[in-house]
Amino acid sequence: MHSRTFSRLGRFTALTAAALSLGLGMAQAEPESTDPIKLTLHDWTGQLITTNLMAEVLKKAGYNVELVQADYLAQFAGLETGDLHVAMEMWETTGREAMDAATATGKVENIGPTGMKAKEEWWYPSYMKDKCPGLPNWEALKSDACAEAFSTAETAPKGRYLGGPVTWGGFDDERVEALDLPFEVIHAGTDAALFAELESAYQRQAPILLWVYAPHWAPAKYQGEWVEFPEYTAECYTDPKWGSNPDMAYDCGKPFGEIWKVGWAGVKDKWPGAYEAIKAFTIDNDQMGAMITEVDLDGKTVETVVADWMGKNEAVWSAWIK
Repeated sequence: MHSRTFSRLGRFTALTAAALSLGLGMAQAEPESTDPIKLTLHDWTGQLITTNLMAEVLKKAGYNVELVQADYLAQFAGLETGDLHVAMEMWETTGREAMDAATATGKVENIGPTGMKAKEEWWYPSYMKDKCPGLPNWEALKSDACAEAFSTAETAPKGRYLGGPVTWGGFDDERVEALDLPFEVIHAGTDAALFAELESAYQRQAPILLWVYAPHWAPAKYQGEWVEFPEYTAECYTDPKWGSNPDMAYDCGKPFGEIWKVGWAGVKDKWPGAYEAIKAFTIDNDQMGAMITEVDLDGKTVETVVADWMGKNEAVWSAWIK
Protein backbone atom coordinates (compact mmCIF):
# COMPACT_ATOMS: atom_id res chain seq x y z
CA MET A 1 0.00 0.00 0.00
CA HIS A 2 2.59 2.71 -0.32
CA SER A 3 4.98 7.97 1.68
CA ARG A 4 1.41 8.85 2.16
CA THR A 5 0.37 12.11 3.74
CA PHE A 6 -2.79 14.16 3.80
CA SER A 7 -1.01 17.32 4.88
CA ARG A 8 0.26 18.11 1.40
CA LEU A 9 -2.85 17.20 -0.58
CA GLY A 10 -4.06 20.75 -0.89
CA ARG A 11 -0.86 21.73 -2.66
CA PHE A 12 -1.03 18.81 -5.07
CA THR A 13 -4.43 19.30 -6.61
CA ALA A 14 -3.43 22.23 -8.84
CA LEU A 15 -0.73 22.43 -11.49
CA THR A 16 2.00 24.90 -10.57
CA ALA A 17 3.20 27.71 -12.80
CA ALA A 18 6.64 26.12 -12.75
CA ALA A 19 5.31 23.02 -14.46
CA LEU A 20 3.59 25.11 -17.10
CA SER A 21 6.64 27.22 -17.81
CA LEU A 22 8.99 24.40 -18.75
CA GLY A 23 8.43 25.10 -22.42
CA LEU A 24 8.20 21.43 -23.31
CA GLY A 25 6.87 20.41 -26.69
CA MET A 26 3.09 20.21 -26.75
CA ALA A 27 1.25 17.43 -28.49
CA GLN A 28 -1.18 18.93 -31.00
CA ALA A 29 -3.78 16.16 -31.21
CA GLU A 30 -7.33 17.29 -30.56
CA PRO A 31 -8.87 15.57 -27.52
CA GLU A 32 -11.84 13.36 -28.32
CA SER A 33 -13.82 15.06 -25.54
CA THR A 34 -13.24 18.24 -23.57
CA ASP A 35 -14.91 16.74 -20.49
CA PRO A 36 -12.43 16.42 -17.62
CA ILE A 37 -10.71 13.10 -17.07
CA LYS A 38 -10.94 12.61 -13.32
CA LEU A 39 -7.85 11.02 -11.77
CA THR A 40 -8.03 9.98 -8.11
CA LEU A 41 -5.62 11.17 -5.44
CA HIS A 42 -4.93 9.08 -2.34
CA ASP A 43 -2.93 9.56 0.83
CA TRP A 44 0.62 8.54 0.06
CA THR A 45 3.34 10.46 -1.71
CA GLY A 46 4.17 7.92 -4.40
CA GLN A 47 0.57 7.81 -5.60
CA LEU A 48 0.40 11.60 -5.67
CA ILE A 49 3.53 11.65 -7.81
CA THR A 50 2.26 8.97 -10.17
CA THR A 51 -1.09 10.69 -10.58
CA ASN A 52 0.37 14.15 -11.11
CA LEU A 53 2.78 12.71 -13.69
CA MET A 54 -0.11 11.16 -15.59
CA ALA A 55 -2.10 14.38 -15.34
CA GLU A 56 0.79 16.40 -16.77
CA VAL A 57 1.24 14.00 -19.67
CA LEU A 58 -2.47 14.08 -20.50
CA LYS A 59 -2.44 17.88 -20.38
CA LYS A 60 0.45 17.90 -22.83
CA ALA A 61 -1.82 15.92 -25.14
CA GLY A 62 -4.53 18.56 -24.79
CA TYR A 63 -6.84 16.79 -22.38
CA ASN A 64 -8.81 18.45 -19.61
CA VAL A 65 -7.77 16.78 -16.34
CA GLU A 66 -9.24 17.01 -12.87
CA LEU A 67 -7.60 15.59 -9.73
CA VAL A 68 -10.09 14.27 -7.18
CA GLN A 69 -9.28 13.10 -3.65
CA ALA A 70 -10.78 9.66 -3.06
CA ASP A 71 -10.60 6.77 -0.63
CA TYR A 72 -8.28 4.01 -1.82
CA LEU A 73 -10.87 1.21 -1.65
CA ALA A 74 -14.16 3.12 -1.68
CA GLN A 75 -13.17 4.80 -4.97
CA PHE A 76 -14.39 1.78 -6.91
CA ALA A 77 -18.00 2.88 -6.49
CA GLY A 78 -17.17 6.05 -8.42
CA LEU A 79 -15.10 4.18 -11.00
CA GLU A 80 -18.00 1.82 -11.65
CA THR A 81 -20.46 4.66 -12.28
CA GLY A 82 -18.04 6.75 -14.32
CA ASP A 83 -18.07 9.60 -11.80
CA LEU A 84 -14.34 8.87 -11.39
CA HIS A 85 -12.22 7.75 -14.30
CA VAL A 86 -8.69 6.56 -13.48
CA ALA A 87 -6.81 5.36 -10.39
CA MET A 88 -3.09 5.19 -11.06
CA GLU A 89 -2.05 2.87 -8.24
CA MET A 90 -3.93 -0.22 -7.12
CA TRP A 91 -1.52 -2.37 -5.17
CA GLU A 92 -1.60 -6.15 -5.56
CA THR A 93 -0.69 -6.30 -1.86
CA THR A 94 -3.82 -4.60 -0.52
CA GLY A 95 -6.23 -3.82 -3.33
CA ARG A 96 -6.56 -7.03 -5.32
CA GLU A 97 -9.91 -8.11 -3.85
CA ALA A 98 -11.55 -4.73 -4.39
CA MET A 99 -10.11 -4.50 -7.90
CA ASP A 100 -11.26 -7.98 -8.87
CA ALA A 101 -14.76 -7.32 -7.53
CA ALA A 102 -14.97 -4.10 -9.54
CA THR A 103 -13.61 -5.53 -12.79
CA ALA A 104 -16.03 -8.46 -12.48
CA THR A 105 -18.91 -6.00 -12.93
CA GLY A 106 -17.58 -5.09 -16.38
CA LYS A 107 -17.75 -1.41 -15.42
CA VAL A 108 -14.10 -1.15 -14.35
CA GLU A 109 -11.04 -2.18 -16.33
CA ASN A 110 -7.54 -3.13 -15.30
CA ILE A 111 -5.49 -0.87 -17.59
CA GLY A 112 -2.27 -2.75 -16.93
CA PRO A 113 0.80 -2.59 -14.70
CA THR A 114 2.56 0.65 -13.75
CA GLY A 115 5.95 -1.04 -13.92
CA MET A 116 6.42 -0.82 -10.15
CA LYS A 117 6.51 -3.91 -7.94
CA ALA A 118 4.73 -3.76 -4.61
CA LYS A 119 5.74 -5.17 -1.25
CA GLU A 120 3.89 -4.39 1.96
CA GLU A 121 4.40 -6.34 5.14
CA TRP A 122 5.23 -6.22 8.83
CA TRP A 123 8.75 -4.83 9.24
CA TYR A 124 11.16 -4.47 12.16
CA PRO A 125 14.59 -2.81 12.57
CA SER A 126 17.59 -5.14 12.65
CA TYR A 127 18.34 -4.23 16.28
CA MET A 128 15.11 -5.99 17.32
CA LYS A 129 16.29 -9.37 16.03
CA ASP A 130 18.35 -10.15 19.14
CA LYS A 131 15.33 -9.41 21.31
CA CYS A 132 13.11 -11.79 19.37
CA PRO A 133 15.13 -14.87 18.35
CA GLY A 134 13.68 -16.69 15.39
CA LEU A 135 12.79 -13.66 13.29
CA PRO A 136 12.04 -13.17 10.43
CA ASN A 137 9.93 -16.36 10.80
CA TRP A 138 6.48 -15.18 11.93
CA GLU A 139 6.20 -17.96 14.52
CA ALA A 140 8.81 -16.16 16.61
CA LEU A 141 6.16 -13.53 17.30
CA LYS A 142 3.97 -16.09 19.10
CA SER A 143 6.26 -16.22 22.13
CA ASP A 144 5.46 -14.13 25.17
CA ALA A 145 9.07 -12.91 25.25
CA CYS A 146 8.81 -11.51 21.72
CA ALA A 147 5.46 -9.93 22.41
CA GLU A 148 6.95 -8.25 25.46
CA ALA A 149 9.97 -7.08 23.45
CA PHE A 150 7.65 -5.31 21.02
CA SER A 151 5.22 -4.06 23.66
CA THR A 152 4.58 -0.49 24.74
CA ALA A 153 2.87 0.92 27.80
CA GLU A 154 -0.45 0.98 25.93
CA THR A 155 -0.32 -2.66 24.78
CA ALA A 156 1.71 -4.60 27.42
CA PRO A 157 1.92 -7.51 27.87
CA LYS A 158 0.89 -7.77 24.23
CA GLY A 159 3.20 -6.62 21.50
CA ARG A 160 2.36 -3.55 19.45
CA TYR A 161 2.04 -3.66 15.69
CA LEU A 162 1.69 -0.24 14.07
CA GLY A 163 -0.47 -0.68 11.02
CA GLY A 164 -1.23 1.79 8.27
CA PRO A 165 -4.31 4.03 8.22
CA VAL A 166 -7.52 2.00 8.30
CA THR A 167 -8.36 3.10 4.75
CA TRP A 168 -5.42 1.10 3.41
CA GLY A 169 -7.03 -2.25 4.18
CA GLY A 170 -4.49 -5.05 4.52
CA PHE A 171 -6.36 -7.30 7.00
CA ASP A 172 -3.80 -6.93 9.79
CA ASP A 173 -6.41 -7.16 12.56
CA GLU A 174 -7.75 -10.34 10.99
CA ARG A 175 -4.22 -11.71 10.54
CA VAL A 176 -3.40 -11.25 14.23
CA GLU A 177 -6.55 -13.10 15.24
CA ALA A 178 -6.23 -15.89 12.66
CA LEU A 179 -2.60 -16.59 13.56
CA ASP A 180 -3.26 -16.17 17.30
CA LEU A 181 -0.52 -13.60 17.73
CA PRO A 182 -0.19 -11.92 21.14
CA PHE A 183 -0.18 -8.50 19.50
CA GLU A 184 -2.45 -5.49 19.39
CA VAL A 185 -2.87 -3.62 16.11
CA ILE A 186 -2.67 0.16 16.43
CA HIS A 187 -3.47 2.04 13.24
CA ALA A 188 -1.48 5.14 12.36
CA GLY A 189 -3.66 8.08 11.42
CA THR A 190 -1.64 9.04 8.37
CA ASP A 191 1.29 7.87 6.31
CA ALA A 192 3.39 10.70 7.73
CA ALA A 193 2.61 9.62 11.29
CA LEU A 194 3.55 6.03 10.48
CA PHE A 195 7.06 6.92 9.34
CA ALA A 196 7.54 9.60 11.98
CA GLU A 197 7.17 6.82 14.55
CA LEU A 198 9.73 4.70 12.72
CA GLU A 199 12.17 7.62 12.61
CA SER A 200 11.75 8.28 16.33
CA ALA A 201 12.03 4.63 17.35
CA TYR A 202 15.06 4.00 15.15
CA GLN A 203 16.96 6.94 16.59
CA ARG A 204 16.25 5.72 20.13
CA GLN A 205 16.75 2.03 19.27
CA ALA A 206 13.27 1.56 20.70
CA PRO A 207 11.01 -1.40 19.93
CA ILE A 208 8.86 -1.04 16.85
CA LEU A 209 7.07 -3.40 14.47
CA LEU A 210 5.15 -1.66 11.71
CA TRP A 211 3.76 -1.63 8.19
CA VAL A 212 6.50 -0.73 5.72
CA TYR A 213 6.06 -0.81 1.98
CA ALA A 214 8.11 -0.53 -1.18
CA PRO A 215 8.66 1.39 -3.37
CA HIS A 216 9.55 3.78 -0.54
CA TRP A 217 12.62 5.37 1.01
CA ALA A 218 12.26 3.73 4.46
CA PRO A 219 13.53 0.20 3.65
CA ALA A 220 16.53 1.77 1.90
CA LYS A 221 17.33 4.21 4.69
CA TYR A 222 16.89 1.87 7.65
CA GLN A 223 18.34 -1.59 8.23
CA GLY A 224 15.65 -4.12 8.91
CA GLU A 225 13.62 -7.05 7.64
CA TRP A 226 10.07 -7.96 6.75
CA VAL A 227 8.38 -10.70 8.77
CA GLU A 228 8.00 -13.92 6.77
CA PHE A 229 4.41 -15.10 7.12
CA PRO A 230 2.96 -18.17 5.39
CA GLU A 231 2.95 -17.35 1.69
CA TYR A 232 -0.16 -15.68 0.37
CA THR A 233 -2.58 -17.54 -1.85
CA ALA A 234 -6.02 -16.41 -2.96
CA GLU A 235 -7.53 -19.28 -0.95
CA CYS A 236 -5.99 -17.91 2.23
CA TYR A 237 -8.19 -14.82 1.95
CA THR A 238 -11.35 -16.62 0.83
CA ASP A 239 -11.36 -20.13 2.32
CA PRO A 240 -11.06 -20.45 6.12
CA LYS A 241 -10.11 -24.11 5.75
CA TRP A 242 -6.88 -23.12 4.00
CA GLY A 243 -3.85 -22.67 6.23
CA SER A 244 -2.98 -23.27 9.86
CA ASN A 245 -6.29 -22.00 11.26
CA PRO A 246 -9.15 -24.07 9.84
CA ASP A 247 -11.76 -21.63 11.15
CA MET A 248 -10.45 -18.30 9.89
CA ALA A 249 -9.17 -16.67 6.71
CA TYR A 250 -6.16 -14.34 6.50
CA ASP A 251 -3.79 -16.78 8.21
CA CYS A 252 -1.02 -15.84 5.78
CA GLY A 253 1.00 -12.84 4.66
CA LYS A 254 0.05 -10.12 2.21
CA PRO A 255 0.43 -10.78 -1.51
CA PHE A 256 3.36 -9.30 -3.41
CA GLY A 257 3.30 -8.18 -7.00
CA GLU A 258 2.24 -5.50 -9.43
CA ILE A 259 0.92 -2.03 -8.87
CA TRP A 260 -1.94 -1.69 -11.36
CA LYS A 261 -3.67 1.14 -13.19
CA VAL A 262 -7.45 0.83 -13.15
CA GLY A 263 -10.22 2.89 -14.67
CA TRP A 264 -13.82 3.27 -15.66
CA ALA A 265 -14.51 0.95 -18.60
CA GLY A 266 -15.81 3.89 -20.63
CA VAL A 267 -12.46 5.69 -20.76
CA LYS A 268 -11.27 3.84 -23.86
CA ASP A 269 -14.37 4.87 -25.82
CA LYS A 270 -14.69 8.47 -24.62
CA TRP A 271 -10.97 9.35 -24.60
CA PRO A 272 -9.20 6.66 -26.67
CA GLY A 273 -5.98 8.66 -26.97
CA ALA A 274 -5.81 9.25 -23.24
CA TYR A 275 -6.56 5.59 -22.63
CA GLU A 276 -3.57 4.58 -24.76
CA ALA A 277 -1.34 7.04 -22.88
CA ILE A 278 -2.47 5.71 -19.52
CA LYS A 279 -1.90 2.17 -20.72
CA ALA A 280 1.60 3.10 -21.93
CA PHE A 281 2.59 4.83 -18.67
CA THR A 282 5.40 2.97 -16.93
CA ILE A 283 7.91 3.78 -14.22
CA ASP A 284 10.10 1.57 -12.04
CA ASN A 285 10.70 1.30 -8.30
CA ASP A 286 14.08 3.03 -8.43
CA GLN A 287 12.73 6.11 -10.20
CA MET A 288 9.73 6.30 -7.92
CA GLY A 289 11.79 5.73 -4.78
CA ALA A 290 14.09 8.58 -5.76
CA MET A 291 11.16 10.95 -6.30
CA ILE A 292 9.50 9.96 -3.02
CA THR A 293 12.79 10.65 -1.27
CA GLU A 294 12.95 14.12 -2.81
CA VAL A 295 9.50 14.94 -1.44
CA ASP A 296 9.53 13.23 1.95
CA LEU A 297 13.15 13.69 2.96
CA ASP A 298 14.39 16.65 0.90
CA GLY A 299 11.26 18.76 1.35
CA LYS A 300 10.48 19.37 -2.31
CA THR A 301 6.88 19.68 -3.46
CA VAL A 302 5.29 17.02 -5.60
CA GLU A 303 4.78 19.64 -8.34
CA THR A 304 8.48 20.46 -8.40
CA VAL A 305 9.55 16.82 -8.53
CA VAL A 306 7.03 16.04 -11.26
CA ALA A 307 8.08 19.07 -13.32
CA ASP A 308 11.72 18.00 -13.01
CA TRP A 309 10.92 14.48 -14.19
CA MET A 310 8.90 15.81 -17.10
CA GLY A 311 11.78 18.06 -18.14
CA LYS A 312 14.33 15.26 -18.06
CA ASN A 313 12.17 12.56 -19.66
CA GLU A 314 10.40 14.23 -22.58
CA ALA A 315 11.42 11.43 -24.92
CA VAL A 316 9.78 8.93 -22.59
CA TRP A 317 6.42 10.58 -21.98
CA SER A 318 6.03 12.02 -25.46
CA ALA A 319 6.03 8.45 -26.77
CA TRP A 320 3.01 7.71 -24.59
CA ILE A 321 0.86 10.34 -26.33
CA LYS A 322 1.73 9.70 -29.99
